[in-house]
Amino acid sequence: MGFCALLLVILWIFQTVFLSDMYKMIRKIEIERGITLVEKNINSPKLEDVLYDLELNKEIIVRPTRNFIPPARPVADLHNRRQPESITKEKVFVLADGSKISLTFHAMVTPVDATVSTLQMQLLIITGIILLLATLLAMIISKHISNPIEQINQSAKVLAKGNYEIEFEGKGFLEIRELADTLNTTALELSKVEGMRRELMSNISHDLRTPLAFIYSYAEMMHDFPHEVTSEQSQIIMDEAKRLTSLVNDVLDISSFETGITKLNKTNYNLTESIRKTINRFKELTKKEGYHLQFTYDEEIYIYADEVKITQAFYNILVNAITYSGQDKTIIMRQILKGNCVRIEVVDHGDGISQDDLPYIWDRYYKVDQKHKRALMGTGLGLSIVKKMIDIHGGDYGVESEVGKGSVFWFQLELE
Repeated sequence: MGFCALLLVILWIFQTVFLSDMYKMIRKIEIERGITLVEKNINSPKLEDVLYDLELNKEIIVRPTRNFIPPARPVADLHNRRQPESITKEKVFVLADGSKISLTFHAMVTPVDATVSTLQMQLLIITGIILLLATLLAMIISKHISNPIEQINQSAKVLAKGNYEIEFEGKGFLEIRELADTLNTTALELSKVEGMRRELMSNISHDLRTPLAFIYSYAEMMHDFPHEVTSEQSQIIMDEAKRLTSLVNDVLDISSFETGITKLNKTNYNLTESIRKTINRFKELTKKEGYHLQFTYDEEIYIYADEVKITQAFYNILVNAITYSGQDKTIIMRQILKGNCVRIEVVDHGDGISQDDLPYIWDRYYKVDQKHKRALMGTGLGLSIVKKMIDIHGGDYGVESEVGKGSVFWFQLELE
C-alpha cells in the first residue's frame, strides 16, 4: 500500500504541479531541435518543406528576424483568461554563397489549465482503482506468502526444540515450496545425526565398559589374592588399558580433524616400504589367529605426503578388513599405479555390505548390523579417521562391495 501511495504521489506531482514547467521545457527543446534541423538544411532545396513541417506539426513559426511580428491569437476575455505565452529565439545561419541570414523561431505556449483539470480527474479515478487493486494484492500476498511463511516459522520453532519429526508444508510460490522441502531435508538429516549421536554414545559406552570391567575384575582379583598373580592376568590388564588409550586417541584425532587444527608434516618417503612394514607387524599380531595377509605391487612408489597419517589410514582399513574378513581369514592388499596416482586396495572375503549401507560406512560407528561388534583390534572409528586423513591430503577413497562376496576398500593419492 505504501508503494502504491508513493507511485500516486509521484504521478500527482508530475502531472499537475510540474506539468506547465515541463511543457515549457519541452517547447524549448523542440525549438532547439528545429534550429538544428534548419541548420542542416539551410542550403538544401528541402528547406521549405522543413519550415512547413515545423509550422504545421510543431507549431513553430520561422521568419526572418527583420520586421518579424509574432502572430497574435484572439482571446475572448482578457480580464478572465491569461494571455498565451510564447518562446522566441534568434539564430544566424551562413548560406552557401557566404552571406548570412538571421531567422527567428517562435513557438506558442498554450495554457494547460484545462489539461491539468482533466488529468486531475483521471488521477482521482486511477487512485481509486490502484488502491483497490493494492488492497486485493495485499490480501493475495498475505494468503500465498505471509501465511505459509508464518506456518513454516512455527514449524521451525518446533524443530529448534529437538522435534525432528515435524513436517514443513509449503504452499503458494515456488520459492516457499523449495524452502519447505529444504527444511524437511534438514529435519531428516538432523534426525539421522541425532540417531548417530545416540548410537555413538552407546557404542563408545560399550567399548569403554568392557575393558573397564576386565581391568576392575583382574585388579580386584590381584588385590584379594596377591600371591596368585600371573603374567597372563597382568597382560590382560595392559591390553585392555591399551585398548582404552587407543579409543581415546581416535576420538581426539577425529575431534582435531573436525576443528581444523590438524597440520600435515609432508615428506617424500617410500610408500611401498611403509605399507610393507605395517603388513609385517600385522602378520606377527594375527598369525596365531590364522590370518593370511598378501601384498602385491609392481614397483616401489615414492610419495610426498604425511607418512604417519597415511600409515594410520592404511592401518585402519586393514584393521577393518581383518575384523570382517570372513572364515577364510585372507586379506589381499594391492598397490596399483594409475597414471599420476597411486591406489591402495584392501580386499577381504567377508559378508560384504549392501548398497543401501555403503554411503554411510564412513560415518563414525556406523553399524551395518544392529548388534555392536567388538573388533579384534581397533576402536570402531577407523573408517571415519581414514576419510578425514585422505580428505586433508586431497585424495579419493571408496569401497566396492557385494553381499556374500566381500569388500574392496581403497584410497588413492596423487603423486607429486
